[in-house]
Amino acid sequence: MAATWQVHDAKNRLSELMDRAVKEGPQVITRHGRPVVKVVAVDAHEATQPAGDDGFFEFLMSAPKIDELELPVRRGRKAPPELG
Repeated sequence: MAATWQVHDAKNRLSELMDRAVKEGPQVITRHGRPVVKVVAVDAHEATQPAGDDGFFEFLMSAPKIDELELPVRRGRKAPPELG
C-alpha cells in the first residue's frame, strides 16, 4: 500500500516525499481526503512500460512524410459537384 500525504505536508516535505518514492515505492498525495496524485520514482515507472514503446509522438514521427507518400490513383469517379 502506498504512503499517503496531505497536500500541505507534501509541499513542506517534498524532498522527503521524493526520497520515500525512490526507496519505498509510490506515494499518494491527497486533497480534502481524496487521492489526487501519485508520485512514482522514474525507474519504477519505466519498469512498468512495455519494451520498445517509444510513445505516441515517436509513432507519429515515424510515419512516411507527405512527399514520400504514394497514394493510388482512383479511377471511375465522377467529378465533384459544382458548389455555388
